[in-house]
Amino acid sequence: MSKLRVVHYINNFFAGIGGEEKADIKPEKRVGVVGPGIALQKSLGEEAEIVATVICGDSYFGENIEEASNVLLEMIKEERPDLFIAGPAFNAGRYGVACGSICKKVEEELNIPVVTGMYVENPGADMFKIDLYIVSTKNSAADLRKSIPKMASIGIKLAKGEEVGPPEVEGYIQRGIRINYFHELRGSERAVEMLVRKMNKQNYITEYPMPEFDRVDPAKAIADISKVKVALVTSGGIVPIDNPDRIESSSATKYGIYDLTGMDSMSKDDFTTIHGGYDRAYVLENPNLVVPLDVLRELEKEGVIGELANYFVTTTGTGTSVGNAKSFGEDFAKKLVADGVKAVILTST
Repeated sequence: MSKLRVVHYINNFFAGIGGEEKADIKPEKRVGVVGPGIALQKSLGEEAEIVATVICGDSYFGENIEEASNVLLEMIKEERPDLFIAGPAFNAGRYGVACGSICKKVEEELNIPVVTGMYVENPGADMFKIDLYIVSTKNSAADLRKSIPKMASIGIKLAKGEEVGPPEVEGYIQRGIRINYFHELRGSERAVEMLVRKMNKQNYITEYPMPEFDRVDPAKAIADISKVKVALVTSGGIVPIDNPDRIESSSATKYGIYDLTGMDSMSKDDFTTIHGGYDRAYVLENPNLVVPLDVLRELEKEGVIGELANYFVTTTGTGTSVGNAKSFGEDFAKKLVADGVKAVILTST
């Protein structure tokens, strides 16, 4: 019996090409295994062979999703694979979105099984968990040794047409798909058993987990904004022309704080947008459309607001994980409080 043919997708970092400075590389294909493909091939064993590895830079994919996907699809199609595996991406947001995007395209257009792996808070996981089998990983590559065998196991089962078990057994992120089956105990008995375990503070697993909503209590209304200091914060990707902190165009892992001292307007000669999720044409001509410094300076002069902070905080919102966004806010909020800021105008796109 011939081996299953597998094509593996990885990014610039895992291909050993380079880090952020090489994130703009275009799609390319190499024969056989590359980087984490060595561990993946070992887990696939004698049943399957990685015949090719396709590679793309995270930034390039994020900024050219349709073009990159089409080029990669042709590269993959040429290999006549029985299975496509992407990643794992762990908590790398842009990588996760790329893995999910190309997996979905391969599944839909080549009609072959696909599998990938991500940390549960990766934005790609939330975007594609209903469409794909996504193995649940830890948030860093230190989990490679544990996550790769799970991806290989699910991939082989899918390629051979075998049944894939429930997420708690196979290790993939819940897809929201409920399957009917016969249980040895009727519902009332299972409910009582679960209640007893809960009352005795023993471990139990609900059959219908409720969604978790992270709620934030609103702050008290400001009685007189003409007496307070206001700051500008944006997820619209406005940065100095040279993007000194190298904030990513999507799935940001960092934010920046930039000086506004003596400025009455955001000049296109000094500021630009690196956001990869909207048409930037108008903002490139007038950054005030996202960071409204011109209007706020007028309000400051008119006494409508007490004072405008002499800096703004910025990052990119598209694809950025909830975990990263939360940590950004917790971090820069300390500076805002220390500087006496009492209100924030948060702009998006």
